[in-house]
Amino acid sequence: MLLHIHPDDPQPRNIKAVVECLRNGGVIIYPTDTIYGLGCDIFNLDAIKRICRIKNIDIKKSQFSFICYDLSHISDYTKSIDTPIFRLLKKALPGPYTFILEANKQVPKNLKTKKDTVGIRVPDNKICNAIVRELGHPIMSASLPMDTDVEYYTDPEEIYEHFEKLVDIVIDGGPGEIEPSTVIDCTDSEPKLVREGAGDWKNLFE
Repeated sequence: MLLHIHPDDPQPRNIKAVVECLRNGGVIIYPTDTIYGLGCDIFNLDAIKRICRIKNIDIKKSQFSFICYDLSHISDYTKSIDTPIFRLLKKALPGPYTFILEANKQVPKNLKTKKDTVGIRVPDNKICNAIVRELGHPIMSASLPMDTDVEYYTDPEEIYEHFEKLVDIVIDGGPGEIEPSTVIDCTDSEPKLVREGAGDWKNLFE
């Protein structure tokens, strides 16, 4: 189904419908502060496998991210964050960044990389925030399968036409962006840029 949710004032009834879908093992497509993403409950392995089939990727080789709602939520799923990295996160989030951090035991094994790390996002998006708060834990984040036709992954109605038979809910939260998040690896002594995207990398260190 295509579900309209107001980007500035998400309707509680619609947020509850999305969360009920996630709790029942559903897969959704939802807006962020960058591109639209595929998502599911991080604790539902069958839903994660569905997303891997949609993207035609191997779950063992995949790198997924979590959508959290704030800094305190991040600490529930990562090992202790030192002060310089915490300051970096505080400056950047919420915003169009993905931070790779060391995962703790709360992160499902299927979502950890071989290095025991996890990508964390806190998008500047009220719909994302409302969903995660209502669910009570993060949702998994994966990019849509992309081809040369940019139009379909910025327009929710186009997205719905492409994916209506593959997912349970496509959220229409307005037009999406073209650029993905900027990815920063914070697992070493110095933060390292992995992918430059919508987030201004240089601005974080000024």
